[in-house]
Amino acid sequence: MYFLMTISENVKSIHADFKKNSKTKRLVFCALFACIAAVLQAAGGFLPVLGYFISPFATAPILFCSMLSLPLGVMAYFLTNLLLLILQPGELIVFPFTTGLLGLGTGAAFYFFKKRISIIVTGAAFLTIGIIILLNVFKFPLLGPTISTSFSFLTTGSIFLFACIYSWIWIDIVLVIFKRLNKAFTW
Repeated sequence: MYFLMTISENVKSIHADFKKNSKTKRLVFCALFACIAAVLQAAGGFLPVLGYFISPFATAPILFCSMLSLPLGVMAYFLTNLLLLILQPGELIVFPFTTGLLGLGTGAAFYFFKKRISIIVTGAAFLTIGIIILLNVFKFPLLGPTISTSFSFLTTGSIFLFACIYSWIWIDIVLVIFKRLNKAFTW
């Protein structure tokens, strides 16, 4: 019952309110979210140990921006990639395929779907595809040396299961934050 609940109605009303703003204000929000995402993702390179715990939070700005406006979410995603090219080029291989893709995919799922399970599976599918591309196409050892970079159904299934749980956590966190922001601000 929990997974079949409709959760995107609040998002649709906030999306409609956000569209009432001027284009300039919406672009400023997009640029602000992209800057925040780039700084959070680059934290892994600037703060060696602590930064790796901070960098997963780069999903949130892309996700928020995609929930408010899908075209602006896509713009924030690409702008964050360009900012990472300047700030921390080493993070440029990770962000577009993991953190950013999860935010973009989940934000798009909020735009197109209403049920929690559909949004979770869509976000997890985007993250899984990104990780599989990094592992199998680019042969980048994202998950460490213990995970083979050759294709395996067991590895892919394990990654998808992890991605479902990770996407579920992000959706619940973002919904709580979004409800609090909705009470505090009128977009």
